[in-house]
Amino acid sequence: MRLQRLAETDRTAVSFMLDGAPVAALEGDSLLTAILAQDGGYLRASEFGDGLRAGFCLMGACQDCWVNVEGGGRVRACTTPIEEGMRVSRGMVQP
Repeated sequence: MRLQRLAETDRTAVSFMLDGAPVAALEGDSLLTAILAQDGGYLRASEFGDGLRAGFCLMGACQDCWVNVEGGGRVRACTTPIEEGMRVSRGMVQP
């Protein structure tokens, strides 16, 4: 797990699907936080073959956190709020 919550643990739980598996986050989390807080948390695999990625700038400028959201297409995980029932894929992201 890349992130461990130290505060604000009393927020409402939000269920979503990550690569076909049910997982949970907390209301108000960014998609990036929701993904990295999972066991084995990584954001995506590098398309250049240099390993797993966890985001870089965390503010929507670097373009390192693209993921696929069913019905929403390609989104930046660091600036996208988590929503109940969201279906997210970390697979190769197409522009």
